[in-house]
Amino acid sequence: MAIQWALVVHGLVTLLVVISFLCGQWPIFQGTFVERIHRFLTYGAYDYFLRGVVLVCGPRGRNAFLTVEDYCCERPNPILQLLYLGILGGTYYIISSTSFRYIPGYYVGEWHRYISMLAVSVGVVLFVLTSFSDPGTVNAENVSQYLAAYPYDKVIYVEKICQTCKTPKPARSKHCGICNRCVARFDHHCGWMNNCIGEKNTRYFMAFLLCHLFICLYGAAVLVMILVGELKEHKVIYVLTAYYGIEESFSALFPPVVQWLLNSYNKQILIIVFLAAISLLLFGFFGYHAHLCLTNTTTNETFKWQEYISWKTKVNEARASSAALKASIHAMNGEGKAPESKCRSFFRKSPLQNEQPVIKNNIYDKGVLSNVFEIVCPLSERRSFFRRKTS
Repeated sequence: MAIQWALVVHGLVTLLVVISFLCGQWPIFQGTFVERIHRFLTYGAYDYFLRGVVLVCGPRGRNAFLTVEDYCCERPNPILQLLYLGILGGTYYIISSTSFRYIPGYYVGEWHRYISMLAVSVGVVLFVLTSFSDPGTVNAENVSQYLAAYPYDKVIYVEKICQTCKTPKPARSKHCGICNRCVARFDHHCGWMNNCIGEKNTRYFMAFLLCHLFICLYGAAVLVMILVGELKEHKVIYVLTAYYGIEESFSALFPPVVQWLLNSYNKQILIIVFLAAISLLLFGFFGYHAHLCLTNTTTNETFKWQEYISWKTKVNEARASSAALKASIHAMNGEGKAPESKCRSFFRKSPLQNEQPVIKNNIYDKGVLSNVFEIVCPLSERRSFFRRKTS
């Protein structure tokens, strides 16, 4: 019974952590323990960990950890790539060694062995393509074409020179401090790929996410079908109802069936929970990036727009407050219009409420079909790109 309860607790804790990490900042969770878990996972855990290192190892231990962290997070290195290959290979090995003996089964055909091998192989190929392909490096040879391909919107992108590369900085590009290069249509630097995600390899990155989402969902579904087939072959439902006198209803059969599965197939259930949790993470990540692709926006631009809208909103509020203050001073001095009645002044809106909200104007959004085509066939790989010249 200890193993069964451990598995149940493991599944519930994993689900809570995943939901808190992905959705803890949503308005619906404000003021709840989910939001507090989210803050702890994103900010508090790291701070407490550093304090613990100082307490146990002293300042030198903290400095040593920060040096390792700098190498892992701020410099090109293959650590996360090796970790990915270890997780993928280890999970596939565990599944094949514990569950392939049930293939073929009551609901699972022999061909699932080969489908699983093919899916994992495709995932590895996409991983290699994303990791080692050029994300769209901007250099002296192609900078003029990129300047013409991506016009400045004069809001979040203005003409400037990259202080590191000493070349003009095209709109939508960013100098990556880890890779030490300017990347066109920069989205983010992915540590798992040890590479930037930019104009040329966003398509591979999206295919990688979609493929691994399919792998996790497919693996979990096949394992569930194996367990259902084992229930059928061992006639568990029949034994429970005919010999133990349990009522043939879901509420009555569910506890003993789950107990039997946990006793006999605990490894498979643990893997199903793991794959379901990873699927949830991948689904959220893929959905977010799919939305960015459909609107022709990047992660980098999302943060830029958030900063701009926040700054512009504060400026507008300051102007409105200043205008309201001047109007109040003039009214007190008896200048301007005749004073309003108390009833009208009570129902009159505040100047801050009359301010128009700041709207995001994305000039790069050309419609869903054009946006998707730009991901699949980047501008720099079209013939027209090499005929472009800046004015």
